[in-house]
Amino acid sequence: MIVVSVIEDHPLYRAALVRALSDAPDVTVGVQAGSVEEFAAYRPDPGGVAILDLQLPGARDAEAVITMVGHGYRVLVVSANGSRQTVLAAIAAGARGYLTKNADSDEILRAVREVAGGNSYVSPTLASFLLDSSRDRYTAVRLPLTDREREVLALVAAGERDQDIADALHISLRTVRSHLDRIREKTGQRRRAGLATMAIAQGIVPPS
Repeated sequence: MIVVSVIEDHPLYRAALVRALSDAPDVTVGVQAGSVEEFAAYRPDPGGVAILDLQLPGARDAEAVITMVGHGYRVLVVSANGSRQTVLAAIAAGARGYLTKNADSDEILRAVREVAGGNSYVSPTLASFLLDSSRDRYTAVRLPLTDREREVLALVAAGERDQDIADALHISLRTVRSHLDRIREKTGQRRRAGLATMAIAQGIVPPS
């Protein structure tokens, strides 16, 4: 049996997903939660598939994917947002599959089975994003940042505070904030969550 947990903050859509999953003979429903934090509070055993919305309270977007992957789950994103940047960011963060909420129950179950089997599944309407990204990820969409700005952005994507970034790079807090100002000017992203999502989509990640 495939154990599938559902993290979705819209009660009606969550209930619809659970009904569709419950009707499948090879699927059993695990934890149902409205946020990543609520899911973690249940202390579920790692493993299985997690159907994950991205527009959640608390941890959301790529951060939510990273957190769930870190808990040991194979993540299938089912989101109303099907933009290129969001899809690429989720896949780069470790999602095994991506569907929009236009997908019907048959496609969702097909995606669950593929992801549970260790494969990937992206709806045909979104697959072109992945094909395009393999060609131009580091050319047409590469951000015009200096090496130091990339280091700062990578640490932002890791969730570090300004002071932590200063300590890690052995620079002053004022210098960190100056770099962040320039990064925001170059990218047009003002919020840290947007910067983090963009960094992951660009492959800008902190060293392990």
